[in-house]
Amino acid sequence: MSQFSPETSGGGVMAQQLILPLIPSGATEINHHVCVWRSEDRWTYFLGDHPIYSHHPSDQQLFRLFTSMLIDTGACRQIEIITTFGVSKSSADRAVKLLRAEGTEGFFKKRKVRYGGTVLTAVKLEKAQQLLQQQCDRHEVAAELDVPYDTLRKAISAGRLVVPAPPETATTKSSRDVVDAQAAAGMGTACTRVEERTLAAFGVCDGAPVRFEPCLDVPKGGVLCALPALLVNGLLEGSEQLLGEVKGYYNNFHVLLLLAFMAMCRIKTVEKYREHAPGEFGKIIGLDRVPEVRCLRMKMDELSADNAAEHWAAHLSRHWMQADPDAAGVLYIDSHVRVYHGHLTKLPKRYVSREKLCLRGNTDYWVNDAIGRPFFVVEKVVDAGLLNTLRTDIVLRLLKDIPGQPSAEELAANKRLCRFVMVFDREGYSPAFFREMWEQHRIACMTYHKHPEENWAEDLFVQHEVTMPNGEIATLRLAEKESLIGSGKEAVQVREVRKLTKTGHQTSLISTCYEGLQTLLAARMFTRWCQENFFRYMMQHFAIDLLLEYGTEKLSDTEQVVNPAWRDLNRSCTSLKNKLRYRNASFAEMTLHPRSEDDKGRYEKWLLKKTALLEEIEHYDHQLAEEKTRLKATPKRISWEHLEEKDQFHRLLPGRKRLMDTVRMIAYRAETAMAPLLVSSTVDFAAARTLLQNLFVTEADILPDSENKILLVRVHSASRPVANRSLEQLLVKLNEAQVEYPGTDLRLVYELRGGQAGETSKVSA
Repeated sequence: MSQFSPETSGGGVMAQQLILPLIPSGATEINHHVCVWRSEDRWTYFLGDHPIYSHHPSDQQLFRLFTSMLIDTGACRQIEIITTFGVSKSSADRAVKLLRAEGTEGFFKKRKVRYGGTVLTAVKLEKAQQLLQQQCDRHEVAAELDVPYDTLRKAISAGRLVVPAPPETATTKSSRDVVDAQAAAGMGTACTRVEERTLAAFGVCDGAPVRFEPCLDVPKGGVLCALPALLVNGLLEGSEQLLGEVKGYYNNFHVLLLLAFMAMCRIKTVEKYREHAPGEFGKIIGLDRVPEVRCLRMKMDELSADNAAEHWAAHLSRHWMQADPDAAGVLYIDSHVRVYHGHLTKLPKRYVSREKLCLRGNTDYWVNDAIGRPFFVVEKVVDAGLLNTLRTDIVLRLLKDIPGQPSAEELAANKRLCRFVMVFDREGYSPAFFREMWEQHRIACMTYHKHPEENWAEDLFVQHEVTMPNGEIATLRLAEKESLIGSGKEAVQVREVRKLTKTGHQTSLISTCYEGLQTLLAARMFTRWCQENFFRYMMQHFAIDLLLEYGTEKLSDTEQVVNPAWRDLNRSCTSLKNKLRYRNASFAEMTLHPRSEDDKGRYEKWLLKKTALLEEIEHYDHQLAEEKTRLKATPKRISWEHLEEKDQFHRLLPGRKRLMDTVRMIAYRAETAMAPLLVSSTVDFAAARTLLQNLFVTEADILPDSENKILLVRVHSASRPVANRSLEQLLVKLNEAQVEYPGTDLRLVYELRGGQAGETSKVSA
């Protein structure tokens, strides 16, 4: 049977016969018109049921020629050739490009055969092999020979150069497990440095020396990649002078480094640290093993004794501000409630927004910069609110610590200039506080407008491109006006900036920062979510809410707390007000809708109910007046020593908690500093953090080279090639930092194992 299609040509109509989609038996269909029949000695191509071309199965030139002709003429699509024959897209693209550029002759041109490298000559190959035998870095070898790094890498892949295997003395995890288990019969599991431990026990050795051994496949060895960032962010800054002295085999450096690595590896509590082999963790910090849990807790107590952890945290806060004065110019303050579920004491209740409940706990006030990096935290067992904490604990500290504040002469010359800016949520809305901060200290405040007036006209809003502190560009519709908030002596003139959303809602922010564009104010205010993200991230990854020690201590006798009698009276007044409100509403409804006197039965019931309701109102009104009188005569706050014994509560021990929170702040800042090194067009900031989290728990080889003064950290490859490419960029930056491992003269050199061709891909400066 034939199929015909009429086609108009000139003035007539002719019939064009179409090809039936017939496929010979045993052939493979490429599409409805073209198929291929493959045998052991011949491949034959059919158009319908007519053979049109054939070639030997091993003749790649004819295969590439004909398939590219099918694609070029439109007989087949490229995807059909790829799926039928299993060739790559790049191979098909190259064949079509060659056909179009050089025609059929291009497939049969003789190509030049390279019998050796034109860049890596025999002399250079010999010298390169000598350098590799000396354990020289590949980048250093390429630089020494003045050849591209890729040329050297390809020579290694082709087998023309051989990279020597790791030293034979490098131990494997299996062999180390055997040795560590055998040591348990002596001083303890993995206690292989018997002499040094004995000397430390008798006080002869002041801390074990850091000494690395060649080790392969060390669990979580990738956390060594975080060491440069940890050191830059102050892990050891002032620790010897400010923290308590730790004596014995483990010193301050060992304990701090262990705590920082635990935080980076998401080992959230000291108890969880039991689940990890102490000998393997010890290899990361250059010891035979790390301290056991009980010993580590004791060392943490020694470090944080006599409020030393608080002094160290304050020193680090000043150090971070001095290192980045611009970031310290705009500070974000917010509270975070650490809920306490224990039974050692009954802490005061406070509202927990994330739980939408009033629960017992402590309130921590965190001070962060615009991208969420923490400076310090203030713990309040007795929380008098954000404004009181700002006045008594935060503002005075900031005035003393923030660098680069304008002088008194500069402030006098420019009446609109401020020292620094504080940003907080609506809890800090107070015209009186705004006025106080500006008049007494010249500190600018910024928050959301708690009582905005009616909406502004939409034609006042202009579209702006706003650059956020993280570098993102946001398009916002903004408008600005001068506003007066408060009344009487508390009134203060502020700048009010509103953002118009797509739904027509107007978000209003107010500020006493009288300098700067409105886009700058909007960027500062709408970056508050960074601090909210910080709390969520710290709870999820660094467990800032978990207890680290059990115990309590007395509060100061002069500590002002809420009077329980006042609280009971206030609660009673609130209850009476609610009862009155309900009954007044019912009485008003009955008055507005009286019963008819014609229906005597219903009218009498209505009258009796109204009379009873009036009596209840008078009773509750009288009772409320008495309660208000008693409430007014009762002090709202009293000192802690005047509390009855049943109402007294104690403070949770702060030592280990403050020390660990400070280490976690260092870890968060270190991770935040490393993440931008991984950000690219395909990796955003959140994905960069995920890559780092995976890197820190990856196995690594630790290979010290005392002759060349190098500590080689060979990190095992990631699960995906794209992740390996990102990590290579990070390791290049880390190697450029030229960081020495503390306590040694070994320079850290990072390398990534497991390249695409199966060879070790080394990256170093």
